[in-house]
Amino acid sequence: MTDPTSPVTTARSILFVPGSRPDRYEKAAAAGADLVVVDLEDAVGPDDKATARASAFAWPGLPGTAVRINAPGTDWHEADLAALTAAHESNRAPTAVLLPKADANTTEATAASLPPGTALLPLIESARGVRDADSVADCEGVARLVFGSVDYAHDIAATPHPPAEDELLYARSTLVNASRAAALAAPVDGVTLALDDEQLTEREARRSRDLGFGGKLALHPRQLPGIHRAFLPTEAELAWAHRAVEAARRSAGGAVRLDGEIMDLPRLQQAQRILKQAE
Repeated sequence: MTDPTSPVTTARSILFVPGSRPDRYEKAAAAGADLVVVDLEDAVGPDDKATARASAFAWPGLPGTAVRINAPGTDWHEADLAALTAAHESNRAPTAVLLPKADANTTEATAASLPPGTALLPLIESARGVRDADSVADCEGVARLVFGSVDYAHDIAATPHPPAEDELLYARSTLVNASRAAALAAPVDGVTLALDDEQLTEREARRSRDLGFGGKLALHPRQLPGIHRAFLPTEAELAWAHRAVEAARRSAGGAVRLDGEIMDLPRLQQAQRILKQAE
């Protein structure tokens, strides 16, 4: 079981760094992300896969970070798994592995092939993956679900419109529900492609939080502050939560009226969750 206090399960921000750019590893590690992922998949061209893998697993900072391996069925998947095993044997393994194109079958097979103690973060980025979300979340070794929104939109031929991206609402809600039903940490939402629009990043992250996500992927360090702000309660939410807890205390456990609404146990628990997030 993954440590519930580990960055793998608590991360609000997960920052990718291309595996083919070892000159950027340390900068990514110092950027302030809750978790860094060395990417061996999308960010690396076919001719650079072997070099990127060697660079990633030679990096002294790899333990405590994560690696996105190549998807099952590709020419590089088995070599990535072999590198993970070798790193584990020398006590230099990453703390987590992101699995692209995850569905029930690929998640189960990959989980069985990972070194002991390696947390698995399946990337749900296809119609098959969304269909299998419950099975993926229930798979032993899975620590958290991650939504690959860009690939998923392509797979179903959807055209998302930021920041709400209501076209992908079904998939997002499916991941949130599957995670909760399997008692996993809240899932991580996909990237914002507009690297220079920090306000859009924050609005999308706030939308993710409102839907029940616990974090968001980042492609550039400048996206991190907006993501971190978005996953903190607003001043208005905090003020309401404090009033709700106080009202519940005065009621000695019964339902009360607050701001024209009924305050019952679920609403009290929501207020307590907001205060805990603020910590």
